[in-house]
Amino acid sequence: MAYIGLLEVFIAFLVFIFFHFLIYKKPHQILPRNWPVLRMLPGVLIMFHRINDYIAEVLEVSNLTFALKGPWFFGMNMLVTADPANIQHVFNTNFSNYDKGSEFKEIFDFLGEGIFSADSKLWEELWKSALVMVSQQGFQRFSLKTFTSKIKNRLVLVLDHYAESNTAFDLQGVFQRLAFDVTLTLVTGQDSNSLSIEMPESEYAKAMDDAEEVIVYRHVKPMILWKLEVIQSRQHSNIGEEAHDEDILSFYMKLDTSKYELINPKDDNFLKDTIKTFMIAGRDALATTLTWFFWLLSKNPEAVTKIRDEINTNLPRSGQSLDPYMLNKMVYLHGALCESLRLYAPVPFERKSPIKQDMLPSGHKVDANWKILFAVYALGRMRAVWGEDASEFKPERWISESGGLKHVPSFKFFVFNSGPRNCLGKNLSFLQMKTIAIEIIQNYDIKVAEGHKIEQAPSMVLHMKHGLKVIVSKRCLVS
Repeated sequence: MAYIGLLEVFIAFLVFIFFHFLIYKKPHQILPRNWPVLRMLPGVLIMFHRINDYIAEVLEVSNLTFALKGPWFFGMNMLVTADPANIQHVFNTNFSNYDKGSEFKEIFDFLGEGIFSADSKLWEELWKSALVMVSQQGFQRFSLKTFTSKIKNRLVLVLDHYAESNTAFDLQGVFQRLAFDVTLTLVTGQDSNSLSIEMPESEYAKAMDDAEEVIVYRHVKPMILWKLEVIQSRQHSNIGEEAHDEDILSFYMKLDTSKYELINPKDDNFLKDTIKTFMIAGRDALATTLTWFFWLLSKNPEAVTKIRDEINTNLPRSGQSLDPYMLNKMVYLHGALCESLRLYAPVPFERKSPIKQDMLPSGHKVDANWKILFAVYALGRMRAVWGEDASEFKPERWISESGGLKHVPSFKFFVFNSGPRNCLGKNLSFLQMKTIAIEIIQNYDIKVAEGHKIEQAPSMVLHMKHGLKVIVSKRCLVS
């Protein structure tokens, strides 16, 4: 799976050549064999290059839940599931009995005590403080202003440059730089300006990518993500005099500690953990979704036509500001983005561990020795959940007969988590994705470079391994 220790990998590859011929199976034999000692690990490693699709295939023939048995003595037994009933049970009905666990914190130790890795009381306090932050009008105005500025002054200039030169470029890289710049500004109030025609190398962004790849192989100590010297400089400054005093760092540095027991904004480690958590969440979700979204649109030109018709009907001409009310009219675009998220979830797996023994709705008994992996990527492709057309890109599945958006429960559409840990940034994410999509679809034609190979990268985030090479051209808009 995605969390395989170095020692386990080493042991497995010692016997890889010996077992390879024996393990190789015909296509209809999907399930990994259960060998002595190493059990199912060798079979999983053989399929590691396409692990997300392989898990989807396994779950499709396993009634949505599969017990993956790891090597003896290593505590790697996992229950892999894409069953909405199990998700509802763990993340809602019996939420208090499940947490991330100590092993999760070790694997993701570069996130420290951030909201994604925290449990129990600390998580509750971090969640409450984050809810206050994202609900503040000042932060919302700052977000919209920052995002609009980045699109107008950065993204458009870069796309125009490549359109004029008629050269192929990596659209995934452009989205990653845009999302990184936006997120860094929202989190710290500062700008790296990594998105430009020159495309300067960003050590911060590179370190984030490295850490995400390291996690897949479960290094005992992931490399240091990056140092945020900005914290110390801001601690010695007058926050009230800063131009960007509505960013996340400022919010936490001014946090009233009397309301919380476990949050200490004077602690450098707390601030670093908070910033790293928000940086990864903000950058990766946006950039990854947009990359797969535009690749799907390149394969479905009829969807592009429908989005453009919706733009022409509901929105002002290019160059005018968009507000949330206008964006809410873009029902088909919203459905298309949901389809992209369903088929290519930015984070393919979610992980939990039971505190005490429990019985899941699927009939599987779990205790503290088992880890439960919720296969978010696979869930979006399960025919038992989405119908026989589950593998197809169909924005219409999100639209009701009356023309509005259908409600799909979070335990079925699990991309933004479910229950108390539901993503607080969901609405902001859709606002950002719609704004970028409209700007590009309205003003440019995107074509994937001929012969470009699409392959998933081995990472905790669903990046494209080779990027998304495209050629862009300006559209002639009729006024």
